[in-house]
Amino acid sequence: MATSQRAYTKFHLRLFWSVISALIVISLCFIVFQYIKEKQYRTELLRTTLIYHTDIIYDSLQRGLLADSLKERTMFRISIIDFAGKLLYDSEVIDIENVENHAARKEIKQAMEKGSGYDARRRSALINEVYFYSAKKYDTYILRIAVPYNSELVSTLRVAPLFLSITLLILIVFGVVFFNVMRHLGGNLNRLNDFVTKAENEDDLPGEDAENFPAPFSNDEVGEISSHVVQIYYRLQKTKQALVAEQQRVLKQQEEQDRIKRQLTHNIAHELKTPVSSIQGYLETIINNKNIPPDILESFIEKSYQQSTRLTSLLQDISTLTRMDEAPGLVAKERVDLSKLIVDILDDAALSLREKTIQVHNNTGALSLNCVGSQSLLYSVFRNLVDNTVAYAGEGVDIFIECNTEDPKLYHFSYSDNGVGIPPEHGDRIFERFYRIDKGRSRKVGGTGLGLSIVKNAILLHGGTVTARQRPGGGIEFIFTIRR
Repeated sequence: MATSQRAYTKFHLRLFWSVISALIVISLCFIVFQYIKEKQYRTELLRTTLIYHTDIIYDSLQRGLLADSLKERTMFRISIIDFAGKLLYDSEVIDIENVENHAARKEIKQAMEKGSGYDARRRSALINEVYFYSAKKYDTYILRIAVPYNSELVSTLRVAPLFLSITLLILIVFGVVFFNVMRHLGGNLNRLNDFVTKAENEDDLPGEDAENFPAPFSNDEVGEISSHVVQIYYRLQKTKQALVAEQQRVLKQQEEQDRIKRQLTHNIAHELKTPVSSIQGYLETIINNKNIPPDILESFIEKSYQQSTRLTSLLQDISTLTRMDEAPGLVAKERVDLSKLIVDILDDAALSLREKTIQVHNNTGALSLNCVGSQSLLYSVFRNLVDNTVAYAGEGVDIFIECNTEDPKLYHFSYSDNGVGIPPEHGDRIFERFYRIDKGRSRKVGGTGLGLSIVKNAILLHGGTVTARQRPGGGIEFIFTIRR
């Protein structure tokens, strides 16, 4: 642990010296830049002053004063040069005939090109002194004045050291403050490293209360971040435990689903076996008895046909459920008029309803109930409910079909009858596949045991929910929704 802490201590010191070094470099660059800018400023200020004096001397020359008399009244060296670079007059040079051409001089070239120019520090080839030259172009010649580059001028052009002192002071203050910050950072990193090491080894850690560990961090942003890291660790631990619990729950759910599938396979085999055995028995009797009476033969054939019809219905229901379970996204959907669909179903079942003297009270006929869904599956929903009433509710009962359209997203349907209903203990299981309240009676009326399961799955596929409850006054009521 001590080695790790020393490593983190070195880290925050390395960070400190890296930042300080970078700051020193930046400060030096700033100082150099500021020095150059201020030197340029002072030079430009001096040049502007000399230009001003150049204009005064030019005005004096224009009024007829002699250059020599002007030299005596000023501290400047005065020169007059023509546009070809020939020296016409110089207050410090007597013999100007043999003086070299000045066209190549920096201040003269600038004056010819820009109207004025200067040369900050150049030794005169004629009198061997260092001057600051300033020249300006006029109508007929270039007037140049120069001041000796002596200690007085050097002092004038020297950059004031105040900004350098301020920069160094700021650098020292920043270094002290930053070192203090880095010291706190090192302490936080040491504590965080201690926690991370223990968390990695899952050793000596307290419970799930993050406030008890590690030692308190400093009251700053880094300390707050470190505290958040610790809290996140504990939350991750809780999440991990929750994931393990969820994984166990999923495994149990998977085992339950496997059990249900095995039970479903067994039920399907059993349900298929019953009509097949019946058909086989009737046909075997017909084959083995050549002289069977015609009326008995007709009865056996009719019963075989009924069992084959039941077998066909069972296979169709199994196919429908399988399609909804395995490929719900492939179910074709279209615009469906539910009002017309319900009317068509009642027309199709009219004969069965009359045989049982069942009255239907349908309040959806005058409503506009349009949705996007599967025509065949929605047909199965209402047809299975009607067939259940015909098969199990008894005779002389009433069917009530209602719909509430106030919800902008869903249609709320109520389908009920006042028949025999179902015992309360069966209410939660009637939507299970192959579940029958009275197995013998269900098979007698030809049910497959899958009708209500199809109803539930088809409604779920259309974004709705379905529940069943006992109807006040007797019977059963199905309450379900269908997305518009």
